[in-house]
Amino acid sequence: MDALRQMTRRNVVRGIAASAASFVVPCPAFAQSAARVVVIGGGFGGASCARALKRIDPKFEVTLIEPNRIFTACPFSNEVIAGLRDIEAQQFSYERIITEGVTVIAQAAVKIDPQTRVVGLADGQSLGYDRLVLAPGIDIRFDALSGYDEEAAARMPHAWKAGEQTLLLRRQLEAMDDGGLVALAVPAGPSRCPPAPYERASLIAHYLKTRKPRSKILVLDAKDAIPQQRLFENAWQELYPGMIERVSLSQGGRATSVDPATNTIVTDFGNYTAQVANVIPPQKAGRIADIAGAVDNTGWCPIDPVSFASKLVPNIHVIGDACIAGQIPKSASAANAQGNACAAAIVNLMSGKSPEMPRLNGACYNTVAPGYGFSLTGIYQPKDGQFVEVEGSTSPVEAPRELRRQEAEKAETWFKTITVDCFG
Repeated sequence: MDALRQMTRRNVVRGIAASAASFVVPCPAFAQSAARVVVIGGGFGGASCARALKRIDPKFEVTLIEPNRIFTACPFSNEVIAGLRDIEAQQFSYERIITEGVTVIAQAAVKIDPQTRVVGLADGQSLGYDRLVLAPGIDIRFDALSGYDEEAAARMPHAWKAGEQTLLLRRQLEAMDDGGLVALAVPAGPSRCPPAPYERASLIAHYLKTRKPRSKILVLDAKDAIPQQRLFENAWQELYPGMIERVSLSQGGRATSVDPATNTIVTDFGNYTAQVANVIPPQKAGRIADIAGAVDNTGWCPIDPVSFASKLVPNIHVIGDACIAGQIPKSASAANAQGNACAAAIVNLMSGKSPEMPRLNGACYNTVAPGYGFSLTGIYQPKDGQFVEVEGSTSPVEAPRELRRQEAEKAETWFKTITVDCFG
């Protein structure tokens, strides 16, 4: 599912009932002698960056701006959709981050003035910074697919931001008749977690096989090649023969429009009406990055891969899904690794030193059935202005089920490790 060539899911931090008083910390009067770093976005990238900054140099005044008091993780959310996991297992609070000295403000950032280095919040507060880290994740491009808007998403969920959309898709599958068609529209890249749609198709197939075995899944794809294609296709043939059909770009699989009233997805060569339609539209960097001026005409944020500094706006760094990171896929593991590396770079820059050359590594796990997983591993370093993969490997196509079981267990371990690193 998720990748830096790392990814996936698990573990719960309780404390969902934390009071607003304990979470909404007043904007501090920063001491002018302390370096002020503001991080916008409390996902895997922003949370890990804020914690790392405070750990590397406790004197830093670190503020994390995140409107949600609870973070709901995307890795492993496909298991929630398939009824294999409760949504609570995906949810994490910011209490541990607060206890470590990071100021957490439960507000949305709505303005950024790079000249004065001030962030404006939705409640009218303003916050000064010496360095600003943007980790806003993705926004859905509701203008990119004819007929698909926020109202349409209430009927044809994208479930590409974990939370209510995840539960909506799960409820639709539960309500579907046996023998119904599930259609899944996959966008062209770049997008968050490239293998995740195919993991989702696999786990939905598992749900249907065990609960509604006469049903089918149709994957309408705007791409020809997919990550770990042979591994997915072999798993589908082994586990779900005749249940999953994928229509690639060259076969006419690209969605061009939708009709929410009839649950119809229109492609280059045909119309497909489904009982459940999961439409994943194209994506872009989170809106605050655009407000900051850090987004180029691709919809994403160009960065210097050594420091994660924006190439468009001074004193701003961009990490996670929002940035253009070369060969590193947009994923939880990428965001986590970038958050830690960015923190180290900022500490060096604030002390007058050059950032060290980052070396980011990780493993991407995909779960296609309970106890059946496979993975990618990669190591990434800056070269010619972008990250490139310098080493990498993938699970063997032909492997015993015991290896697949071990990789599924490693996915669980990975998710526990990354969530502890980010949220405690």
